[in-house]
Amino acid sequence: MSVLDYADRIIYSDRYSDDFFEYRHVILPKQVLRLLPRQYFEADDSGVLRILTEAEWRGMGITQSLGWEMYATHEPHILLFRREKDYQGKYGIEGKPLHTRKK
Repeated sequence: MSVLDYADRIIYSDRYSDDFFEYRHVILPKQVLRLLPRQYFEADDSGVLRILTEAEWRGMGITQSLGWEMYATHEPHILLFRREKDYQGKYGIEGKPLHTRKK
């Protein structure tokens, strides 16, 4: 089996926010951790995932709209994400600024 075989078992939390960011956590099936490359984990052999790039977490089958960044790991299989508050209102679905200043 590959990591992508578990994509339909990934659980996405509802979004929650503070004054600056909106957040969500993503729960991976624990079996996925055994299938990930060693370089996805912290170098200290703790079994905890390091902060992954967007390409890495999307390659694991995590699907989210643009603007999300992984900023922490809560447990080995629970990843924490955030993005700028009102991201889609500011950048649209393509991730480009909607309002630019003209000189």
